[in-house]
Amino acid sequence: MPDAANAPVRTSSNGTAPAPPQTWSPDAFEGLDYYDLDDVLSDEARSVRDEVRDFITREAMPEIEAYAQRSEFPTFLIPKFAEMGLLGPNLPEEFGGGGHSNLVYGLMMQEVERCDSGLRSFCSVTGSLVMYPIWRYGTQAQKERWLPALASAEAIGCFGLTEPHVGSNPSEMRTRARRDGDEWVLSGHKRWSTNATIADVAVIWAKDEEGTIRGFLVETDRDGVSTPTIDDTWSLRAAVTSEVVLDDVRVPEANRLPDAEGLGGPLSCLNQARYGICWGVTGAAMACYDAARQHAVNREQFGRPIGKFQLVQERLVEMVQEITKAQLLNWRLGTMKDDGTMRPQQVSLAKRNNCEMALEVARSARQVLGGNGVTSMYPVMRHMNNLESVITYEGTHEVHTLVVGRDVTGENAFT
Repeated sequence: MPDAANAPVRTSSNGTAPAPPQTWSPDAFEGLDYYDLDDVLSDEARSVRDEVRDFITREAMPEIEAYAQRSEFPTFLIPKFAEMGLLGPNLPEEFGGGGHSNLVYGLMMQEVERCDSGLRSFCSVTGSLVMYPIWRYGTQAQKERWLPALASAEAIGCFGLTEPHVGSNPSEMRTRARRDGDEWVLSGHKRWSTNATIADVAVIWAKDEEGTIRGFLVETDRDGVSTPTIDDTWSLRAAVTSEVVLDDVRVPEANRLPDAEGLGGPLSCLNQARYGICWGVTGAAMACYDAARQHAVNREQFGRPIGKFQLVQERLVEMVQEITKAQLLNWRLGTMKDDGTMRPQQVSLAKRNNCEMALEVARSARQVLGGNGVTSMYPVMRHMNNLESVITYEGTHEVHTLVVGRDVTGENAFT
């Protein structure tokens, strides 16, 4: 644990005045397992999680603040993500996946987002939104061409569903696919596509001439494809957030995902991504709590550590309580997913709960850190800003409310 009195003096960003001593260190992370969930994890699950935790702490955390300040994605980590098996870890080994259980996959995403939501987004998009639809809906040739390349980071993928005018109701998408002999001609505009600017292939969802939603693999170097970056955000600054513009892009029939027909295709992919989010945001909350706890025992005011004050202890206990609930939700969700009994509505409940929880933990941790909590000395403000995006993407808080509401009442509030 770092000692505030002996912490190194930091220089402020403009170099004109010393910054206050830092009272948090990622190397001192102790984890949070208040209900001893490690006892119900297999040796393999704990080992994989600890390997990812060590990798994230050593190689990602020392760099992430600087990248976020520059609004730049740390591309140097991409091959290391592949080496660590973070790209498609729960997909079959025969296609380059890790062959891990969904529970292990969740633990891996928890550790990645403990560093930054943008890093977990890269891994989630690759595994859940690009590799998964190719594996589930693609041809053998598509699987052989793309899955090993994506798992090894030799190729990068993105996912195109949301549009400038269409978000929570993807059935109203305006992107069109017109059949022309042995080819399809795609026209449309996708927005909020993580990785698109650096991607080699995009999974694009479009309506055909009969109004049926179909999936296509679109190489981003084809004529008519552009992927401008969305660079004016205050959130997910250490991520590549882009648009995908399709101007009469021609792709062969061989690029169509033959087993994806209707809205169920893209929604099944989103369900995979939402599962990873449930675990990821829990990791972000754990990071915020840990920074607040370390600060509380090291920061002195009025002659004693602020962790000795009742109100500070109350904040920390609330964080422990809510994170523990989320961990229990995740564990049960993971066991059901591995058993094949998990329902999409159960993922919606966990996504809804855990994103809201993580945001509240980040906000409370910022209060414990005082004014220094808004600086890059601590990860909390960065996590808070990121979580404002995560609570919205892959289904807003309100949409998941209505999904669960329909499940428990039998009444559809969407119409």
